[in-house]
Amino acid sequence: MEEVTADSGYCSEKNLLYLREQKISSYIKLQDHEKRKTRAYQEDIGKHYNMKTQVFEDELYYICHAGRELRHIRTETKEQAGYTQIFEVYGCADCSGCEHKAKCLYKYNAEKDAEKNKVMKINEQWESLKEESHTNIQSEKGILNRQIRSIQTEGHFGDIKENDSFRRFNYRTSEKVYREFMLYAIGRNINKYHRFLHEEIKKFEGKTEEKAA
Repeated sequence: MEEVTADSGYCSEKNLLYLREQKISSYIKLQDHEKRKTRAYQEDIGKHYNMKTQVFEDELYYICHAGRELRHIRTETKEQAGYTQIFEVYGCADCSGCEHKAKCLYKYNAEKDAEKNKVMKINEQWESLKEESHTNIQSEKGILNRQIRSIQTEGHFGDIKENDSFRRFNYRTSEKVYREFMLYAIGRNINKYHRFLHEEIKKFEGKTEEKAA
């Protein structure tokens, strides 16, 4: 396998990291794909992706909208479903007197947060993986892959849910769900094969009638 195309439900750090390690190109839509197109996303001065970065003596730091530096403070880890996420924490030493606090600090309260300084946690590996996948899906090949996937997959999902009213599994546990869906898939394929044969027979009969005429 050289590439994977999937919707945003499969976009996770663990999945994208696996694809990178296996040298498989990711064409997975990000969960914030549509949000990235908005002006609010692009102009949110409190987010690291809208800040400038600089490197001094091999140390990366951010420059906020007010021109102040956010330096690296510490590294934190978080365990989630057996997977360890690593966060780099950056902060400004002094945000006093900044006129952009209301837009920069999360849920800013003028009375309670007057002395509060800007701190942000960044999962740098996750951000790198997302940007890589986002670049892929924005390419000409990525756009084509998503169009093909929509044609091949979404139509079937719609048919299964709306026309066959298959919206919920009757069993629990992955093994039972797998068996139930396999039985459904077998029946669905038999119906498709039956329709195909029926159409071919009609075509054959039509050609026979034309020759006879």
